Amino acid sequence: MSDESRDRLPAEGAPASGKDLTEGEGETEEARHDAQVDGNEMPFLAHLVELRQRLLRAVLAVVVLFFPVYYFANDIYEFVAAPLMAYLPGGGMIATEVASPFLTPFKLAAFTAFFAAIPYVLHQAWGFVSPGLYLREKKFALPLLVSSILLFYLGMSFAYFAVFPLVFQFFAGVTPEGVTMMTDINRYLDFVLKMFFAFGIAFEVPVATFLLVLSGLTTPEAMARKRPYIIVVCFIVGMLLTPPDVISQLLLALPTWVLFEAGIILARFAQRATPPEE
Repeated sequence: MSDESRDRLPAEGAPASGKDLTEGEGETEEARHDAQVDGNEMPFLAHLVELRQRLLRAVLAVVVLFFPVYYFANDIYEFVAAPLMAYLPGGGMIATEVASPFLTPFKLAAFTAFFAAIPYVLHQAWGFVSPGLYLREKKFALPLLVSSILLFYLGMSFAYFAVFPLVFQFFAGVTPEGVTMMTDINRYLDFVLKMFFAFGIAFEVPVATFLLVLSGLTTPEAMARKRPYIIVVCFIVGMLLTPPDVISQLLLALPTWVLFEAGIILARFAQRATPPEE
């Protein structure tokens, strides 16, 4: 070996570079954290007690939010009913049951309080699960938690601002001549809540796709190969969860498919950024 080549080799016992030290410290910190997680196992009864406390806090949050929401229940119902009221003759709805004028706003206030408390409810779920997660899992779990909340609200907003006007315009347009379209307030609320849940859950598809890849149950390539089956499932779900019209079925199936593709792309990026386990 020449003297020039020998000079290029690091001297034996020379200190490691700063990058190597940083990576080593990170791996050591992660190992310490994971060892602590493995060592801090709680008894089954202690898990049940903590779960009970978390559930009580979540229920208490919904109850606390219910009272101020119920005060504005009628105004909230007018806002929720606005997409349909725009196409009703005379701009009014009916109540076919004696207690509907009271029970319908009450039910709407209860669900509104629950929707508003979702961030706190999921925070309690995170507080229950996070002590048992490894450091690498926590790095993904918190962004997934935040994105799940935002995507659920985004799905509800999409249903209200994009789907409802088109669907109700279609229903009003196909009403036979001589028939007056009159909708019961309780039936309408059931329809709206069903659509909110359907679109809110459908918009969670990227998170579900990402979790399947992150857990090692599948790979982005394997999911991409199953794309034709996924598309069929999207349209079947759209058929089951929406009214029997083509517009609402397409407006649920197509975004679900697009979000599935977005989940595959995100999973590929995460897979490349995650170092393989030795």
